[in-house]
Amino acid sequence: MSGPSELRGDLTLKSMPAWLAKAEALSAAGRLDLSGVERTDSSGLALLLELNRRARARGAALEFVGAPSQLRTMATFFGLDAVLKL
Repeated sequence: MSGPSELRGDLTLKSMPAWLAKAEALSAAGRLDLSGVERTDSSGLALLLELNRRARARGAALEFVGAPSQLRTMATFFGLDAVLKL
């Protein structure tokens, strides 16, 4: 898959099994639009890190765009804003 994709809804512990089932396709997207994320917790950050790791493992880049303020604030708090480039 190439081109933009989007994550919509919650990126929380409860939703992780469904998101992880889509991880290969999401990590191959090249660009992920996060503007549809409604709620997140640290599991959401872990998902983004995993997607980024998978993309890098295949020698590709993954760009995150449209991150909501809650997600950006949490990434900054954990020192992950530079890694995820939100």
